[in-house]
Amino acid sequence: MNHEWIIPDWPAPSNVKSLFTTRSGGVSGSINQAYVSFNLAMHVNDDCRDVERNRALLRQHLPASPLWLKQVHGTHPVVMENAQTEVPEGDAALSTTPGSVCAIMVADCLPVFLCDTAGSAVGIAHAGWRGLSGGIIERTIAAMERKSDELMAWLGPAIGPQHFEVGVDVYEAFVRHDAQAEHAFVPISGSGQQKWLVDIFLLACQRLAKQGVSRVYGGGICTFSDPERFFSYRRDGETGRMAALIWME
Repeated sequence: MNHEWIIPDWPAPSNVKSLFTTRSGGVSGSINQAYVSFNLAMHVNDDCRDVERNRALLRQHLPASPLWLKQVHGTHPVVMENAQTEVPEGDAALSTTPGSVCAIMVADCLPVFLCDTAGSAVGIAHAGWRGLSGGIIERTIAAMERKSDELMAWLGPAIGPQHFEVGVDVYEAFVRHDAQAEHAFVPISGSGQQKWLVDIFLLACQRLAKQGVSRVYGGGICTFSDPERFFSYRRDGETGRMAALIWME
């Protein structure tokens, strides 16, 4: 199998491992080409047997099976050590236990990888615009219970600023919270109703900076513009999901 997965390039402690899957190297597509080939989501209309095989292929590269979340575009972080159900509801996962694999699934939303400089805590947040504006980054950082100057972040692939078109509801959700957020929005002229192109990477950097996290890496890899490597919900509508994963050895 050809796994063209992305290994985050950031100065995380050596015991912190992270991974972002792409759409290549799997078996999906037997019933619908929209899921070719490494779809990891059960909640889309892919063949569940194909998804199970893809998850089994992924598991070979991990110390344990990931804790898959029921993601709802909310702001609840799941502490893996306290998870009460097999598929807990939440939009971030964090752990202080070596070998526990935190995971989220995305197809345009921004995955925010987090760890501390001591290599004693890791987390991953699913930051679509709803979760980002609602405070998923802030709540995940708080749940990690580490000083902000001990944390670092890596921003994974997401829809890029040339393609993320939004309306007044998204614009107001961010600018009401912080006037500086306006710098992430570029008005689209001649669109009839008011529309903007928005830089979700910049919005995440602003939120991290407000929390005192200055060591931020990654960002800028666009899922929408690279159909060979990435699933994209905004581009295709019906599509699979990639996984963002982080753990400690």
